[in-house]
Amino acid sequence: MSTTTAGVVFVATLIIALAAVYVPLGDYMYRVYSGTKHSRVERIVYRAVGVHPGVEQTWGVYARSVLAFSAVGVLALFFLQLIQGHLPLHLHQPGTEMTAALAWNTAISFVTNTNWQNYAGESTQGHLVQMAGLAVQNFLSAAVGMAVAVALVRGFARRHTGDLGNFWVDLVRGTLRILLPIAFVFAIVLIAGGAIQNFHLHDQVAQTVSGAPQTIPGDRSPPKRSSRCWAPTAAGSSM
Repeated sequence: MSTTTAGVVFVATLIIALAAVYVPLGDYMYRVYSGTKHSRVERIVYRAVGVHPGVEQTWGVYARSVLAFSAVGVLALFFLQLIQGHLPLHLHQPGTEMTAALAWNTAISFVTNTNWQNYAGESTQGHLVQMAGLAVQNFLSAAVGMAVAVALVRGFARRHTGDLGNFWVDLVRGTLRILLPIAFVFAIVLIAGGAIQNFHLHDQVAQTVSGAPQTIPGDRSPPKRSSRCWAPTAAGSSM
């Protein structure tokens, strides 16, 4: 199959998939964001962070909540990358240290959900940074984007009030009720397909197509034997 044909097949498959799921998924998302009941896990999260889920926010408070949460995410991911050499599960390979500029660029990129990486993903970031930093932002940044979109829709729909909902409620619900279940389903598909996911640091392959040695993150054993984690990380997504 040529690359052109493969591209056409991919686009056609994507369109068909979207046509099949947009109504049921849209209805489900509407129920998630418009519901008034909170699950036990959600109530635990609200208590832990000091959020009152029944209190709605004006557009100004909602916007400040988004900016504050994103700023904390940028700083946390930035410093996590800078100290990863002192953390467990780091690759400890020469030339893989993160400079402050690159760490800052990566932190902003992942918190804004652009996920741009100016480095080789699995051969630069350690497993702990992948799991506790990049993969976390893969969920949270997407949840923030969905929350802002929902708030925008509420702004058009609500004509007699200045409230747009509660950002923290929208964030938690989008993560727990939408993104995590979808990720779980796709993780099962990846595991069934033999995607490598383990805590092995790296392995050396002496012979490559070009004849030069190559460092391979993960393991050279059969993929289905080395898929030990239930969910893909940003590292697996960047390969």
